[in-house]
Amino acid sequence: MNPVVVVHGGGSSNISKDRKECVRQGIMRAATVGYNILKEGGSAVDAVEGAVIILENDPEFNAGCGSVLNINGDVEMDASIMDGKDLSTGAVSAVRCIANPIKLARLVMEKTPHCFLTDQGAAKFAASMGIPQIPGEQLVTERNIKRLEKEKREKGAQKPDCKKNLGTVGAVALDCKGNVAYATSTGGIINKMVGRVGDSPCVGSGGYADNNIGAISTTGHGESILKVNLARLTLFHIEQGKTLEEAANLSLGYMKSRLKGLGGVILVDKTGGWVVKWTSTSMPWAAAKDGKLHSGIDVGETTTVDLA
Repeated sequence: MNPVVVVHGGGSSNISKDRKECVRQGIMRAATVGYNILKEGGSAVDAVEGAVIILENDPEFNAGCGSVLNINGDVEMDASIMDGKDLSTGAVSAVRCIANPIKLARLVMEKTPHCFLTDQGAAKFAASMGIPQIPGEQLVTERNIKRLEKEKREKGAQKPDCKKNLGTVGAVALDCKGNVAYATSTGGIINKMVGRVGDSPCVGSGGYADNNIGAISTTGHGESILKVNLARLTLFHIEQGKTLEEAANLSLGYMKSRLKGLGGVILVDKTGGWVVKWTSTSMPWAAAKDGKLHSGIDVGETTTVDLA
């Protein structure tokens, strides 16, 4: 089986010209890291975790140290991961003061009898696993302080706009043994209420992986994604015999028509086919397969380069 990894940097309303190159480089770097893990015999779970860690560590993306700020100006992060081999899954929500929530989600999957830990329970578990606490300020960027100020100026009311606030990072992979996995991680939405949790840590909404079908990671307006179970809905269409492209278009189309919710998906199936689709203005993505790295940000724009 030829390994594949696909990553996304979140659906977004617009990415300024001065940021585009940094975003493109970051997303390509993440896909390359994931692909190299697979080429060296690593598992799909290793690959999606490795790719998402790169994006969590990159301040350009809304996850880890680039996370957006809640109403109090703090970072609260959500993440989940799933192994398509046995449907084991791990998730964390409302976590603070750790660099890589996706690492913690994987530990929940592998070291506890549970699927999901939140807030203080997740923090205690992180400490027991030796995950270092970092000062909360280390996760806060100047850009996100400005974005929160702007959001508070523009919106007195606590009514998130479906078209903004679409950032998440995610990865899907198929390894040489035919196992699939997904990982999704986010800082959530700007100016969110304390304790708000979106789709990213919720299996079936923020992602899903099943060796019998494939793997998906989603991005977009979290409340809309939760309401339609976007990840599982897309895989359901594949189970019904739809192509990857048809399945993605159907589920994203349904979310848009029913809820006016915008978003995007990355998909890989059990044969190694892959697709990226979005209804938001743009979605940075990259896919590595057969020694080639494909990437893009806007609709109809794809670049392909050879991987060394």
